[in-house]
Amino acid sequence: MSRLEGARISVDLPTDWEGAIDGGGFPLLAKGTTRPTVVHAASFPLPAERGSFGAGATEIMNSDDILIVLFEYGPESVGTPLFQAQGVPNDLDPDDFNRDALQRGITGQSGVQRFFTQRGRAFCLYVVIGSHIDRSELVPRVNEVLATVEIR
Repeated sequence: MSRLEGARISVDLPTDWEGAIDGGGFPLLAKGTTRPTVVHAASFPLPAERGSFGAGATEIMNSDDILIVLFEYGPESVGTPLFQAQGVPNDLDPDDFNRDALQRGITGQSGVQRFFTQRGRAFCLYVVIGSHIDRSELVPRVNEVLATVEIR
């Protein structure tokens, strides 16, 4: 187990998982733009080039692989109906996963998306599993990782 930390977020990664935290919790950049925090945790080697929601990574997943993404939205999202759920979802059910919930549909894969707020920060949780058929075996592994997420 290794601990991934950055941008006031931490998560325990199982052995052989990889992760990265990019961004910095919306610091102000030049010209008033912002940079979101994005957490990627994967049961497979993450490619150096990947999109915020896993483009470039999901294409190389095997059937037993998992990709977990936490994407932070700006402070203007806190308190809106979309982000009304409180706390990191860590009790996902295999039936929550759907082949049509993927940003980019890849044969066999399945996904889920949840929006939530924790400690005054708004996030989207996006999870892709490599096999919809094997979701009953994969989803408990997802929940184990999500149970270790701390947002400060």
